[in-house]
Amino acid sequence: MDQQKTSNSVTGKNGSVLLITRKWAPAVGGMETWSVNVASALAEQTDVSVIALPGRDNGMPPNAIALLLFPLTVLRRYWGLDRKPDAIVLGDMAIWPIGLLLKLFGFRGKLLIAAHGTDTSYHRRPGLNAKLYGAYQRIGSRLMRKTLAFANSRATADVMKETGWTASRVIPLATQLQSDYSPSPANGAGLELLFAGRLVERKGCAWFVKNVLDLLPDGTVLKIAGTGWDASEAWVIEHPQVEYLGALNRTALDRAYAHADCVIMPNIETPQKDFEGFGLVALEAAAAGGIVIAANHSGLRDAVINGETGFHVPSEDADAWARKILDIHSWDGQKRQDFVAKARAAIALHYSWETVAGRIIGLAQAGR
Repeated sequence: MDQQKTSNSVTGKNGSVLLITRKWAPAVGGMETWSVNVASALAEQTDVSVIALPGRDNGMPPNAIALLLFPLTVLRRYWGLDRKPDAIVLGDMAIWPIGLLLKLFGFRGKLLIAAHGTDTSYHRRPGLNAKLYGAYQRIGSRLMRKTLAFANSRATADVMKETGWTASRVIPLATQLQSDYSPSPANGAGLELLFAGRLVERKGCAWFVKNVLDLLPDGTVLKIAGTGWDASEAWVIEHPQVEYLGALNRTALDRAYAHADCVIMPNIETPQKDFEGFGLVALEAAAAGGIVIAANHSGLRDAVINGETGFHVPSEDADAWARKILDIHSWDGQKRQDFVAKARAAIALHYSWETVAGRIIGLAQAGR
């Protein structure tokens, strides 16, 4: 268990915030990235305390016993705080009972809860566990009516409604621009594409390999960076036009983003209605100098500003995907650099962690 407190020169200006999260390093994932960066950015604007449940050293989430004990540890550490916070931010929808416990034990400030992707949509999956989770969230929506929930995309906000929750605001995710960035042109005459992330059905990599690669020039290579895959997707890494890179550190991944002709995010609709809550890869790739093409689908609609930080293409339209890839492949170096510069400027304006923290503080102060 981890607790930290950060203070700076703006002490008291924006009140004090306690962030409670079960998603924390060394576990690896989008929600862990959100938690760590939001905590740091909030600390630049207000007093912040963090109660976090660290993941395991192998990058996996905490075990079930640690998760079950987490609410008790939160209560103990909450009572140990020198100063009770003006606002509490719960890191995801699955831990709403912690907010209820804190309310029952005397917390009277603003209670906020962040909604991401799986934590709102798990009820859509088949099986008893998903049904139970849906009932659990419906109970939470009734007991926590005064909680200010905020979603990372419009798609997430829509899915929340299925279990009775209402998003007070949409606050997109963010990324960090590198100060030592230098643009890298796409590779020569060969067409090189990059897919980053887990090979799961909703992300559409297998669909892309089956339906789009044959429409592209001979010699086109799709590089895949990431770990883990669904059994139905495992065949993709054996395809003759696929080069599997495995997990890359951030420096190597940024280099791969910039060197590819395009970074593809070909998300599709699945029978389970699994969806992308946001799609942080879209921001990270564009910030690193990659040209992002994303399906006009689910949270990717908010992760990409069409024509500014990347491009939207209709989901599961193979011809449209091929046309857009070939169009970008035809760009000269100057056109590519101009687009990358525009994309990075848009990210700095709309998708910085400073902006995210400011929006969270603004929500916490609403009606104060």
